[in-house]
Amino acid sequence: MFTYLRIYACRELFMPNLSTFPITKRWPPENPNVIQLYSFPTPNGVKVSIALEEMGLDYEPHRVTLSDSDVKSPEFLSLNPNNKIPAIVDPNGPDGEPLGLFESGAILIYLGEKSGKLIGKTAADKARVIQWLMFQMGGVGPMFGQLGFFVKFAGSEIDDPRPRDRYVGEAKRLLAVVNEALEGKEWIAGEYSIADIALAPWLNALDFYGAKDIVGWSDYGNLQPYIDRFFARPAVQTARNIPPREAA
Repeated sequence: MFTYLRIYACRELFMPNLSTFPITKRWPPENPNVIQLYSFPTPNGVKVSIALEEMGLDYEPHRVTLSDSDVKSPEFLSLNPNNKIPAIVDPNGPDGEPLGLFESGAILIYLGEKSGKLIGKTAADKARVIQWLMFQMGGVGPMFGQLGFFVKFAGSEIDDPRPRDRYVGEAKRLLAVVNEALEGKEWIAGEYSIADIALAPWLNALDFYGAKDIVGWSDYGNLQPYIDRFFARPAVQTARNIPPREAA
């Protein structure tokens, strides 16, 4: 009994205390020793679940829907004041202290550095990976998201064609950049990396938006094989619906 109590006391002593993160009150962790993921399976959301699976990092997913009741709740805003998924809490952050992070690109860089995986083997490799990651964050994500709004969602009801035409044209330009960069390569930065994890789900989103024909997808011969390679990866297959879209 004494040995059991001593072991239990030691475990409690070294158990990370996540109570300082209000988000854990609404989405309580079952295992506070692992990375807590707060997300939903959108192109931005799956970036982190895919990275965690690919890197072999232990994590616990929490389903945070896109509804205001979730992403604008005080608990979620305490972690991400920008009210967007994904976000994480790493109980074993730098210097052994818990760390909360939002913004998918920042999270990918953090996880790559934490695991030493998928962020480039040399300083030059890392620079190229982050270059393409920023390309997705600053270009592909925002432009494709606006394109989707004007093709599939409320923006499609606007009679003025100029807003949609602007994003169609920008999407075509970005697709041409990616298509050329992939010539003779399997992955955007040379080797598979967090840049691919960021980029491929957003390229695939054009199918969800029903926008492939509008942007002339078939004109870019390197894109579909790239998407197929990406989604054939076992870790991607596992993570693409984590947390699950529908409640358990």
